[in-house]
Amino acid sequence: MTTHTAFARAPYAANPDAHGGREFDNARRAGSPGKGDETRGPRSDFQRDRDRIIHSMSFRRLKSKTQVFIAPDGDHYRTRLTHSLEVAQIGRVLARGLALDEDLTEALCLAHDLGHPPFGHAGEAALSDAMARHGGFCHNAQALRTVMRLESPYPEHDGLNLTWDLLEGLAKHNGPVTAPNWALAQLDEAFPLDLGTWPSLEAQIAAVSDDIAYDNHDIDDGLRAGFLELDDLLQLDFLADQWRAVEKRFPHAPQDRLLRELIRDQIGLMVNDVLDQTRRAVKGFETVAQVRDAGRQLAGFSPGMREHERALKRFMYENLYYHREQVAAAERARDVIARLFAAYSQDASLMPDDWHQSLPPAEPDRSRAIADFIAGMSDRFAMRACAQIYGDMPQGLTNV
Repeated sequence: MTTHTAFARAPYAANPDAHGGREFDNARRAGSPGKGDETRGPRSDFQRDRDRIIHSMSFRRLKSKTQVFIAPDGDHYRTRLTHSLEVAQIGRVLARGLALDEDLTEALCLAHDLGHPPFGHAGEAALSDAMARHGGFCHNAQALRTVMRLESPYPEHDGLNLTWDLLEGLAKHNGPVTAPNWALAQLDEAFPLDLGTWPSLEAQIAAVSDDIAYDNHDIDDGLRAGFLELDDLLQLDFLADQWRAVEKRFPHAPQDRLLRELIRDQIGLMVNDVLDQTRRAVKGFETVAQVRDAGRQLAGFSPGMREHERALKRFMYENLYYHREQVAAAERARDVIARLFAAYSQDASLMPDDWHQSLPPAEPDRSRAIADFIAGMSDRFAMRACAQIYGDMPQGLTNV
């Protein structure tokens, strides 16, 4: 059996040579012989997963989807794409430090936000309202639907035909799913993902990498936009301690460089904390099955760091995510999504021909397909579509 990794893999790490298979086992690509064939090339199956995600249209569209600020005019604000790349960078560092599979971790990090609709959580809330009678909507389930059914570049099957391990990690990287919505339940019925257990350590690392990335990078964007003030941030004692240490190391550096150093320090502290805490948590574990059957999260922050991280999140919600300008822009964004859903529901011919002609006639599949179309839009595409239908471009969405 070919070994695709150059480092010593921990016994509890996911193994690309012993993964849970793919939904369509008989699918073959030209020049891609079956599993176990020594001529299949240098990539592991988890590397193939990662590459399929990177080459997907859904991944490319993340470049124009909201991370914090809706349809920002500035070039330096993060989008879902740049956020996903930053999550993947942190995830690979953690995976390597824990001797996990870096490729599976990276693939999970890159794919974790593929189900986000335009306008971030505001768009998700609007689609959730619109789909309340048709099985609901959540971006985690939509990410699975995107890679398993919607993103379909191959002639033999729907979806990207990713490994079970990747799909399982996407479905429950935040923990077991005890009440899946209609969309996720349908996918789980077609290709069971063992939703009631904890996922692999690679998936757990992807989840905490997401936290580390947006906790710290959203500070950077919030300060740049003028929505956050440094003096307010320094009311958090653990940030104030780091700021004083940075000032002491670089007493003559300009403030913008000191702020970047503060963000780097915070990321480094969180990464090292996760490494130490997770190593203690997995001591004595010998198999991936033990990880899934542990009944608890194994990869994460220490209790002390978790309290700091929660305090930071509370601060960010109060001062950035729920800033009055953000709330006003979110309400306008929700209105755009609601109006689009209503228009397409009443007159499906407003959709592109390929979507219109393939629209299922009965519910809930009909509304689900409309939600799929809207969820795939970028921020500005949704704004243009709304303007084309209603005759005016939504105003006031861009707040930076």
